[in-house]
Amino acid sequence: MSTALVTGASAGLGHAYATALAARGHDLVLVARDAPRLEDLSAELVAAHGVEVEVLPADLADREQLQRVADRLADPARPVDLLVNNAGFGIATPFLDTPVEDEERMLDVLVRAVLVLTHAAAGSMRERGHGAVLNVASVAAFITSGTYSSAKSWVTVFSESLDGQLAGTGVSVTAVCPGFVRTEFHERAGIDQGDRTGLFWLSAERVVDSSLDALGAGRPVVVPSPQYAALVGVLRHLPRPVLRGGLARRHRPTR
Repeated sequence: MSTALVTGASAGLGHAYATALAARGHDLVLVARDAPRLEDLSAELVAAHGVEVEVLPADLADREQLQRVADRLADPARPVDLLVNNAGFGIATPFLDTPVEDEERMLDVLVRAVLVLTHAAAGSMRERGHGAVLNVASVAAFITSGTYSSAKSWVTVFSESLDGQLAGTGVSVTAVCPGFVRTEFHERAGIDQGDRTGLFWLSAERVVDSSLDALGAGRPVVVPSPQYAALVGVLRHLPRPVLRGGLARRHRPTR
């Protein structure tokens, strides 16, 4: 039975990934700051699916705690076959109206943690000749909309680049780029998104299932819905001045 490690597993997409992977028969390592919620989720998944679940509380913005997760991923005695880099959060205010410490913390979680954990996981996977990394990015990666957008652009390019470097090793890397998803993400960021209905609001389950299927197919970048795939196709061809104009002024992290 394979083992998957999911960051940000206590809520939102992370919770949905953990649930879907357990249903598919994966043992799990659950990572998040909220230890009680992780323990509750662990008990729920063990009871429902009979899998083994390890709880590893960690704040990925803290370098010592991040290293503990990296060490777990690199442990040859307890191999991890799938890493899901999902942990993240958004900031509701524009860059210059936000304390720089908050921006640094977001960068640590969205970028540095993905880099450190992917390095630990993919290195071990390459030695074993199999494994996969799934990095949760965003359609915000394709627009110019603040530091969140910039971070998700990095995640997307990094994933696509590393997947190419690992060709022929048995290890793949996929970036999933969802748009608006019905989770706690926006509430936690203090962003009012109304009733969250309509064509461009996705269920967490849809995003998870689409991205896991894409991972199995070896696709380096996946946009998990036809409507967002079409939107990204348009964004890729818009002149940069357009992206720097009206779209850039709408400070609204997706995911």
